[in-house]
Parts: sequence; structure tokens; C-alpha cells
Amino acid sequence: MGSDTALTVEQLAARVALPTSTIRMYQTKGLLHPPRRAGRTAVYDRTHVERLGLVHRLQARGFSLPAIAELIAARDLGARVGDVLGLAGTGGPDDWVPVAVADLRELCSVRDLRPRLLRRAMSLGVVRWTHGRPHTRRWALDTGLRLARLGVPPTEVLDALDRLCTATNAIAADFAGIFERVLWPPLVGSTGDDDRLEGVRALLVDLTETAQAVVAGALRDSIRDAAEDFAQRHDLLPAEGQAVWAGRCPPVLAERLTNPDRTEAVDEAELARYLAD
Repeated sequence: MGSDTALTVEQLAARVALPTSTIRMYQTKGLLHPPRRAGRTAVYDRTHVERLGLVHRLQARGFSLPAIAELIAARDLGARVGDVLGLAGTGGPDDWVPVAVADLRELCSVRDLRPRLLRRAMSLGVVRWTHGRPHTRRWALDTGLRLARLGVPPTEVLDALDRLCTATNAIAADFAGIFERVLWPPLVGSTGDDDRLEGVRALLVDLTETAQAVVAGALRDSIRDAAEDFAQRHDLLPAEGQAVWAGRCPPVLAERLTNPDRTEAVDEAELARYLAD
């Protein structure tokens, strides 16, 4: 059925197997967009059939009508799913903020500030053009300014961001897979009066915070390993004995320097005995 197919409300009701009163109620609640008018006749098309199919699928998964209306209204305004589910806070690092001229001058030199630089930042999703000026995530602006003050060229920053996005996309896919395989089936299969949207919100927010904690912890360990490798390659560590800063370094580094053999080899039989005890 093409988008130009004309249906009366009675024909639409017959096609989707709903009473006409239900269709009108959906329109009143904002679940169904208004029909176009041909004289005094309301005319519906394929988009209305698809929208009613979406409403039916969400209801079957336990979403209430107000929750469905909220999802649809936000989507019609261009919101992303993460925004609707509360994964983007207000006043936090994920907010989009305008990039002031002073920020641009600090981020890169006039010589480096070219349209292709902004286009690349936009292609990476870290900059978007809104109301005639560039906007970026607050975390991107803060870290970009910090790197610029350290003397890192903007092209190096964007190269690193490109590599980082590849890694974070893979990490996000892993956690989304966990949600889809483990958390989503029980949520869909459960019964009760709880609003499914709130359940999804709570689970995704919890999963997001857990993922951030895991990534931050793993990244700290990886940076420590990279720093160790850097120090060895540049002869910054003594060949024997402890480094001179061992007594006043952070706890993790102190542990590594004072207990180099803290990890022991364990065989399967020993692991089994430990678990049995």
C-alpha cells in the first residue's frame, strides 16, 4: 500500500481490525497523527497503518498508552531513544553546548581552523551545526580544551577520537547484547500492571552506569600497563631495586612495585577445591 493510498476511517479500522472509536481515541491521546482532509472527509494512508501497528506491538510488550504517546511524541520531535529513556542527563557531560569563538581559538590555531576540520568533527558525531553555530558535547569541549592546553594538535585529537569511537561502539554493542539476550526476554514475558517504559528506563540506566564503571576500571588498568611499558622503553625505571618514588606513589603502583609476584599460577584442581570449600 503506497503512502498516497486513501482510506476512510472505516476502511482503516477494517484494515487494522480496530473499532473506529479506538482510532479516534488514539488520535485524541496523541498516538496517531491527524489524517489529511479531502473536503469534509478524513483521509488516512499507509503511515497511519504503520503507526497503529507500532502501537499494537508496544502494547503487546507491556507499554501503557501514556508511555507509547511519550515515545511517539519525543520521536516526532527528533529525540533519540537514549534521550527518551533518560540516558542523557541535564547539566551533565552529555549535554550539547555551543562552542564559543574563544573556545575555537583555544582549541586550534587560526591556521588549523578550516571547514574540513569541522566537517570531520561532525562526521565523528562530536560536533553538530545548530542555529548557525557549532555545538558539541560538554565532555568533548572540556577534554578538547585540556588537550589543546597540553599542546596536542586538533588533528591528533580527532584521530584519537576516531579510534576511540570504534572501540566504544564495540563495547556498547556488547552491553546492548547483554540487555537483549538476558534482561529483555524476562521483561517482555513478565505480567503485571507496571509500566514497561519505566522498567526499560530503569534497566538501561543501571546497565549504562555499570558499563561506564567497567570501562573506567578497565581503562585505568590498561593505562597503568601502558605507562609501565612507556617507562621501560624510555629507561625511566631502574634495572634493579625499587624506583625512588616507590614510597610515595599511588597505592596501585606501590602494590605493583612492592609485590611483583602477587599473581600466582593456579591449576584447575586447586580452583575446584577452593570452590568446594
